[in-house]
Amino acid sequence: MSPLIGAALLGVIERAEQLVLNYVSRAADAAHGVLRTDQRLDFAKRLRARIEAERHGSQNAREVAKVLARFGDPVELVEREVRRLAEAAAAAGDPADAPAAGRRGTDVGGRGAEERRGPGGTRRFPAAVDDRDAPPGVRVHRRIAEERLGGPAVRGLPFAGLRRAAMSSANPMATGGKDAMTMVKEHPRETAAMVILVVAALLVPFDLPPLAIFAIPIVVWAGGAVLVLFSESWQMRDRFIGVGAPLLGYSVGGVLVGGLRVGGEPGLEAFLTQFWSVSGTMFMIGTALGVVWLVYRLADLS
Repeated sequence: MSPLIGAALLGVIERAEQLVLNYVSRAADAAHGVLRTDQRLDFAKRLRARIEAERHGSQNAREVAKVLARFGDPVELVEREVRRLAEAAAAAGDPADAPAAGRRGTDVGGRGAEERRGPGGTRRFPAAVDDRDAPPGVRVHRRIAEERLGGPAVRGLPFAGLRRAAMSSANPMATGGKDAMTMVKEHPRETAAMVILVVAALLVPFDLPPLAIFAIPIVVWAGGAVLVLFSESWQMRDRFIGVGAPLLGYSVGGVLVGGLRVGGEPGLEAFLTQFWSVSGTMFMIGTALGVVWLVYRLADLS
């Protein structure tokens, strides 16, 4: 196995593991101050074990993301754990076993821990109220859950993922808790690949000496293209679009625009002159379109 392929496979495994670690960390953060320390550690341990059982050893980041999506919002998992522990403590008659939130009379999200009964003896919980003393993680994930109540309608709109990414600097909650910086941290290799593609396009106007027989921008583009093609975060179709757009711009765009600029001036030499004059610009335009597509798909995935 070549070092390049080995590094790519290692990156895929690290990406899948990072998704699991991020999810368990979010759940543990939401449980901070709500569950006792021993309860929180036991909860995180059991959650990690359940995730590992559900993923069946898969190292595919996309498959792992689907598994985590089935688990749902970590805050809801913590809420269910609080209710489970409270019911177990009530059945055992030992309030010392109740979660921290239950002992101070507050459920996750500021709800009263004691169940109340409505008309006809139906069980219900008091309405949620703002709890200023809730841990930061609980407040953040609570706001994320509130934002996601209207999520499907927003996600159904064209280019919703790209718009959420664009809105992230003004309102991180508009992205479902995924601001631009978080996306960069969770997709470092994909971000590096897109930066390399952009650098390749920016090098076109400079008259750099070729590397052997290859132009420097093409060499740089090839490096970015390899990173894109080995990424598991995009579907194969999206990878080909991202790396193929610059080549299509250079070849097809150069031929079309160069042919139009020739006009009535005949001859192959005149056509080649116009082709070489516009193909570099078309390569840059194709790169910009390809990178925009990759960003959109990455934002939509996140």
